[in-house]
Amino acid sequence: MKDFITIATFTYPNDYAILRLLLEREGISHFFENETMIGVFPFYSNALGGIHLKIHPKDRTRVQEIIDDLNTNSHLRII
Repeated sequence: MKDFITIATFTYPNDYAILRLLLEREGISHFFENETMIGVFPFYSNALGGIHLKIHPKDRTRVQEIIDDLNTNSHLRII
């Protein structure tokens, strides 16, 4: 996981709930850095720089397509 890159940043866990399900359905390896800390202490989000979606670089194009599709072709928006 040391080669994983940040592709998006979120303030709170509810901001990416649908995205998480889509990534899991596609079988894309990912994790959300700082998720647990911000889940316990929500006001730390700004201090920690938010929750970072980390993915493998080989999946960058597909993940960006998923995020763009959610933001343009759906009533469900990624914040």
